[in-house]
Amino acid sequence: MQSTPAIFEAHAIRRVYDEATEAWLFSVIDIIQVLTQSSDYQTARKYWKVLKGRLDKEGSQLVTNCYQLKMTAEDGKQRLTDVATAETLLRLVQSVPSPKAEPIKLWLAKVGYERMQEMADPARSLDRARETWQQHGRSEKWIQQRMTGQETRNKLTDYWKEHDIKEGEEYAILTNIIHQEWAEVDVKTHKAMKGLKTQNLRDHMSEAELIFTALAELSTRQIAESMDATGMNENGTAAKTGGGIAKKARLELEGKTGKRVVSAGNYLPPARGKLVRNKKG
Repeated sequence: MQSTPAIFEAHAIRRVYDEATEAWLFSVIDIIQVLTQSSDYQTARKYWKVLKGRLDKEGSQLVTNCYQLKMTAEDGKQRLTDVATAETLLRLVQSVPSPKAEPIKLWLAKVGYERMQEMADPARSLDRARETWQQHGRSEKWIQQRMTGQETRNKLTDYWKEHDIKEGEEYAILTNIIHQEWAEVDVKTHKAMKGLKTQNLRDHMSEAELIFTALAELSTRQIAESMDATGMNENGTAAKTGGGIAKKARLELEGKTGKRVVSAGNYLPPARGKLVRNKKG
């Protein structure tokens, strides 16, 4: 499932896209936190527990239509949380007296409509991503490299999907092998260097980091194709070799420039709230 947080006013609403049902699934507690205007997650969690019990006693189908998925929690760990479709949440909102009820109903309807537009015209999602990165202060050069790298990534995962690699954990294992090889640090360590928790590492990479990530993944796919790699063992070998090719290029560049490619630089907002490039590293 595709995981992409959505923003309602200043609140990040966790969500995943279910390819099987072609629908976004939103974190119920995140929506409840907005509706109750709770300052912390635990208060919203308690409110939802009480509300869920009341709805269940009333025989409401709303609770039945919610189910649990693992999502990234505040501590960065994957934890089970109740999720529901926009349609279910639109009905749930009616059970919570809140001045935010109408705005969030309009927002949920808008998010669902935007996804339908993107399915009919995939270019819309690319345009939306470009606009978001521009708003966050990314340069056009960075944006182009990020989008090129994503295309390279998609081609690699398409290959994996067709050659007995399971989406999710096995994708993550192979991705980590590639990253460890070219960067000489694993994904978790690289994120820690940049001070990231739930954020997407690639959205906080420098232009050089994006380029070497793309080179490693391009090399991995072409090597896998040349040997018709199937399953984890063969694709693991291709991942290690592909990452090694990018590592050699990185070391050569670092030798010529005297500057490390892998850095602590990120795009996290400073205390004053303006998104700027962290110059460290």
